[in-house]
Amino acid sequence: MARSFYLCIFLLFITWIPIISTSFPLSTNTRWIVDEKGQRVKLACVNWPAHLQPAVAEGLSKQPLDSISKKIVSMGFNCVRLTWPLDLMTNDTLALKITVKQSFESLNLFDDALGIQTHNPKILNLPIFNAFQEVVSNLGQNGLMVILDNHLTYPGWCCSDNDLDAFFGYPNFDPVIWAKGLGKMATLFRNVTNVIGMSLRNEPRGTRDYPDLWFRFMPKGAEAVHAANPEVLVILSGIDFDTNLSFLRDRFFNVSFTDKLVFEQHWYSFSHEGGAWVKHNSNDICAKIIGEVNHNGGFLLDRGFPLILSEFGTDERGVDVSGNRYMNCLVAWAAEKDLDWAVWALTGDYYLRTGTKHMVETYGVLDATWKNVRNSTYLQKLSGIQHPFRGPGLQEKKLVLHPHTGLCVTTNHSGNVPTLRLELCTKSEPSTFNPKEGILWINKMCVETPDVAGQKVKLGVGSKCSKLGQISATKMHLSFKTSNGLLLCLDVDERDNSIVANPCKCLTKDASCDPASQWFKVL
Repeated sequence: MARSFYLCIFLLFITWIPIISTSFPLSTNTRWIVDEKGQRVKLACVNWPAHLQPAVAEGLSKQPLDSISKKIVSMGFNCVRLTWPLDLMTNDTLALKITVKQSFESLNLFDDALGIQTHNPKILNLPIFNAFQEVVSNLGQNGLMVILDNHLTYPGWCCSDNDLDAFFGYPNFDPVIWAKGLGKMATLFRNVTNVIGMSLRNEPRGTRDYPDLWFRFMPKGAEAVHAANPEVLVILSGIDFDTNLSFLRDRFFNVSFTDKLVFEQHWYSFSHEGGAWVKHNSNDICAKIIGEVNHNGGFLLDRGFPLILSEFGTDERGVDVSGNRYMNCLVAWAAEKDLDWAVWALTGDYYLRTGTKHMVETYGVLDATWKNVRNSTYLQKLSGIQHPFRGPGLQEKKLVLHPHTGLCVTTNHSGNVPTLRLELCTKSEPSTFNPKEGILWINKMCVETPDVAGQKVKLGVGSKCSKLGQISATKMHLSFKTSNGLLLCLDVDERDNSIVANPCKCLTKDASCDPASQWFKVL
């Protein structure tokens, strides 16, 4: 590594100090990520791609860097999973000799170069890596933690089975060069406190993604990072596009450190059986796939290791039925496990993706202006899992989450008799539910169910408490029987978010039925 390279980096780093309230560094305590005081820190991250051509964080031709950082904060995220290509650490020409302006112009992205000159003139003539540092710096100044994710080897789009850098030993994935690149990146960000973790490699995959090779090389990457920067969390992905860590059930990962080790898992609607979410009843397929996700990675939580759901998401235009159903299921599972996570993606559009300029990212939480939220309903859904429910140093908060909206059940005092409604989970009153007794308590009052469909659910005390059952494969239907034997379920009146009782739906094998409004996750 060239001495001039480190000097250049050091001179840039000493000009700023991140202002973040969390006490760093972070470490692990069984399945939890905790701060220096031992209190749980929940990572609610968004993925910000910086791994495509031209190796610059997306969106900087559309909005000022500081505006994007502040927008991330305003949307409720506390963390960014910032992607980078290995070439940024192994190719000094790319890192230090090519400026942002030169990189864009070499790709005929003249309009984007002009946009950066307009919105972010400070970085226009910086070398590529120094521009990357500026992004990390500004995120820190806005109180955002950063996970540096080594996404691929050379700048470009990821991922497919036949990529030349899909797995260890592929033509463009030399494990020795990779480990050195990880160590170099870890060293350069050693004293940058808002860089709290490094993800070693995104989505290992391909025809040779054998666990034996994973066990042979992944520890070397982990040790390289930890030796260079012992303060950061070391985050390891599984195989099969990071959907599978099940090989750790019988053979565990041995490294020289313990309190910095974190695993990550990905889950998309297309991660499992093709078309499963529209071929099968939503209750059945949700329960089935959650079982698979737990088997493939979720089990690590029970064994005392943190697990980050580091990629998930769907088309936010609302046109993907599979994606919509999957997201309701995923939010329920993420809430139940109280997971750390990173949604894909921040991106409104890409400078250049697979040869197409300004391709819109329909999974992006921002629209193509990089200023506006693409889908506020989708963002509200995520808000239900942005805050911790439990963990070291925190008072456990038991709630009933409505995954479809991301809101929680609470008391509505607007009428003469208290009823139930949905509210932001951070503002909702605590609830308790004992499945054996079947009594749902909200702020020391119990649920009283109506005897007629369509009426609001009330709250009362004493002998009028109704007994609720958790039915369907997901156990997310809260049901009861009326005096004449009719089976009703709690539901949501979309007009005012009040909780009502309606006939239970989607309890048959009908694949066309969507039970989302009647799904309630007891936490």
